[in-house]
Amino acid sequence: MLDDVPLQIQPVLSVTDNVVFEAFEGKCYLSILSCLLLACLYVGSLYIWRGSLPRDHPSTIKKRFISVLFASAVSPLIVWAWMQAVEVRPSPPLLALLGIRIEGSVPAAVLPLILTMVLFLGPLIQMAMDSPKGLVHEVKSGFSLKNVTDCLRDLCWLRNHVVAPLTEELVFRASMLPILAPCTGPTAAIFIAPLFFGVAHFHHVIEQLRFGHDSVLDILVCAGKMSCSKCHLVGPVLCHSFCNWMGFPALGLALQHPQRPVLMLSYELGLLLFILLLFPLTDPLLFGMTPICSLILEPRAACS
Repeated sequence: MLDDVPLQIQPVLSVTDNVVFEAFEGKCYLSILSCLLLACLYVGSLYIWRGSLPRDHPSTIKKRFISVLFASAVSPLIVWAWMQAVEVRPSPPLLALLGIRIEGSVPAAVLPLILTMVLFLGPLIQMAMDSPKGLVHEVKSGFSLKNVTDCLRDLCWLRNHVVAPLTEELVFRASMLPILAPCTGPTAAIFIAPLFFGVAHFHHVIEQLRFGHDSVLDILVCAGKMSCSKCHLVGPVLCHSFCNWMGFPALGLALQHPQRPVLMLSYELGLLLFILLLFPLTDPLLFGMTPICSLILEPRAACS
């Protein structure tokens, strides 16, 4: 229609020469409400099934698989509805805005995962030291056909390493970033979206004390997902799955380890290398176009 005019957003320069985008002139509340709706939809889907069975019971896991997959399928519709409400008409298709595209998918899958593994250099070396048969043997055993088959039959493994990373990143990152970016700019949106994730995961305090675990890991890896989250969904999903596999770094055990000096050095080296490699390995130019930047007026200034 002729009167369907996209909302114009005027950029202003901050003292750090980054482009910060003004609010939607009264429409940013729709972005906040949309993100809250996404968070409540996802977490609410976990508790629509009444029962006294524990969360690791196969019946509970299967039911939650159904509900979170439904919530994830609905999340793009919420993004689309938000776009209609605030009259945003980006040129890339909706799936591209959500990071679901082929262009640049290989570097988007490999580079963030390498960066995350660098951050976990200390825990990986600690795992190699504590492995009776060596890390190489553990890796070979992990990729054996028997082990892969056993993992795919294990509902807890599928939940922790496939379903949870995929659905949580789709809802809490891929769907929320396009909604928040026009209000805050893409970089700020990347750090605001995990807040909804953390608040939504407060329910884990009741089931188990995972709130701190998830929040700390998300803060650590969030920077590694930064530029890649603007382009692709695959990078954050793989990083999330890897973090779930590694768990929280056992710093207490490392401090009491017989090889404590070596481990402490590896922890520090991993953090240093992570900082040094963060921006080179998350340069948006490595991953093709950045569809999320089409939601704002000057994508080059905002996404560089």
